[in-house]
Amino acid sequence: MKLAKLFGWLPVETAYAHCDLPCGVYDPVQAMVEAKSVYAITTKYADLSGEDKIRAILIKEQRAELVKHHLWVLWTDYFKPEHLEAHPNLHDLFWQATKMAGQTKKSVDPDTAKKLMNLITEIIDIFNATRK
Repeated sequence: MKLAKLFGWLPVETAYAHCDLPCGVYDPVQAMVEAKSVYAITTKYADLSGEDKIRAILIKEQRAELVKHHLWVLWTDYFKPEHLEAHPNLHDLFWQATKMAGQTKKSVDPDTAKKLMNLITEIIDIFNATRK
């Protein structure tokens, strides 16, 4: 960006926000959408056969990795120290959720995926509380 400003390629203005980008960019719903995909796959897995099982596992693992990605971005880019002060369990909640996302990669148990969705629901509740 500095190079662009130096050469005048882009107009540069300073923006101020409590997170990396102005509000409205971050949303834990992205993680929930992927977690719901993981859950859906685990509920259908037993009825699949052959190549469909293999594809289901690949898709489930990709979606679980996307859950982790969306949670990490939210945790590292959106939440700030004042959020942690107001919600002291926030760090542990993110740790549990990302670990559970990893567990869903190793499992076809719908209960494991449901636990992940429940943890993300807690994160969504805190996120919404910080947006008020």
